[in-house]
Amino acid sequence: MGFLLRSKCCGFLTEIMNAQKRKSIIVSLYGTFPDYPTPTVLEGLCQVVSSTVGGLDDLELSLNRFRVSLSSPLVTQVVDSCKHGASTRRLLRFFLWSHKNLNSSLEDKDFNHVIRVMAEKKDHTAMEILVSDLKKDGRIMESQTFSLVAEALVKLGREDEALGIFKNLDKFKCQQDGFIVTAIVNALCTKGHAKKAEGVVYHHKDKISGMESCIYRSLLHGWSVQGKVKEARKVIKEMKSAGIMPDLFCYNTFLRCLCEKNLTRNPSGLVPDAFNVMMEMRSYRIAPNSISYNILLSSLGRTRRVKESCRVLELMKNSGCSPDWVSYYLVVRVLYLTGRFGKGNRIVSQMIEQGLTPDHKFYYDLIGILCGAERVNFALELFQLMKRSSLGGYGPVYDVLIPKLCRGGNFIKGRELWDEAVAMGVTLHCSGDWLDPSITEVFKPKRKGEEGNMASCTSSKSPLNVKKCAEKVKKELKKTMKKRKYTSK
Repeated sequence: MGFLLRSKCCGFLTEIMNAQKRKSIIVSLYGTFPDYPTPTVLEGLCQVVSSTVGGLDDLELSLNRFRVSLSSPLVTQVVDSCKHGASTRRLLRFFLWSHKNLNSSLEDKDFNHVIRVMAEKKDHTAMEILVSDLKKDGRIMESQTFSLVAEALVKLGREDEALGIFKNLDKFKCQQDGFIVTAIVNALCTKGHAKKAEGVVYHHKDKISGMESCIYRSLLHGWSVQGKVKEARKVIKEMKSAGIMPDLFCYNTFLRCLCEKNLTRNPSGLVPDAFNVMMEMRSYRIAPNSISYNILLSSLGRTRRVKESCRVLELMKNSGCSPDWVSYYLVVRVLYLTGRFGKGNRIVSQMIEQGLTPDHKFYYDLIGILCGAERVNFALELFQLMKRSSLGGYGPVYDVLIPKLCRGGNFIKGRELWDEAVAMGVTLHCSGDWLDPSITEVFKPKRKGEEGNMASCTSSKSPLNVKKCAEKVKKELKKTMKKRKYTSK
């Protein structure tokens, strides 16, 4: 009996000791109890860095109490493991703590890797701190790191700082080779700083051998962002003189630049100028694709040029370039916006007959336009086509159609759509109060005849009232002129 009691007591005590030991191990990760080993060093450090408890100073205190033999590869592993779960500032504090403890043992490649992580996470302050420390320590900046840093600075509108780093790359022990020159030119041209990029190319012509094609494409894009058609055309001519044939990307970039300029200055020249560019493309055996035509269709739709849009769509079919669903979308959109609903529906039917399956955007945008134009019946027909294609993502459409139908007084159809969505398991964000006629206010649009019965001439705009108001104003003016003449005498 005594033996059994002793064994139970010993077992109970061992369980208590094991539980306390497990608890102390977990708590030691947060710096409360030091000197306890962790299951794995990597997991322990990741738990500390990813923890949402405490601030940055608490993080550093926990790291100081965390007994571990750091190494440069281990620091990189922790950063890679925590970059999606932890905030960038906690990653930065961990890295600075590791940098302080490792000092010269931290390798340059791992330092560069952390800078790239900060640039990708768009924490530009952390990126600048690490770039400054890299320069102070006299470490080497890798080409890939410079490319990401330059791109981030240009996006922030600090292109001069990016150029400053490029000019002083010797202080970062980085050579200005062809990759570096291409990287700074590409970064500058993404935001339209083509003139500064041309200056870089002019002063480093000897270093871009073999990179000319990439340089010209970047410059063409840079001038197109600014809408400079002459400069973009000049780049294409320079490419041809250098023996580099412009490809489809180059011509599409130039075509977009040309259409953007004509959109604001010469809308009637959209089709002729675009077709001239396409003729030039065909002369060099470069066939315009659907993207080329969609650039033109997009510009025509923005200026509400319906006839030209329909004509371009037919020319696409006749020229052997099959329109994609974006082409049909751009034409149908301008038709719906200008009130040509019947023709728009016919073109949608043609698209379905061609076997094209449009994206969600096609249905979302067009159904929204139809509801805004008070053509709910057409919107319901388009929604039926969407369900036949089994695209999914019907929730936003139900959220638009149900309130629209109920506001129009069609509560029966609204309830039918609601029940249909619930049966399909679709999550609805619109309120069920729309289905209650005692809550929902039915919108009844006024007819033109009813507007003509308004009393005063200030609120009504009928031609008779406008004439009466004009005659009153003339009589009052004559009276005032007579009074002035009488007083002057």
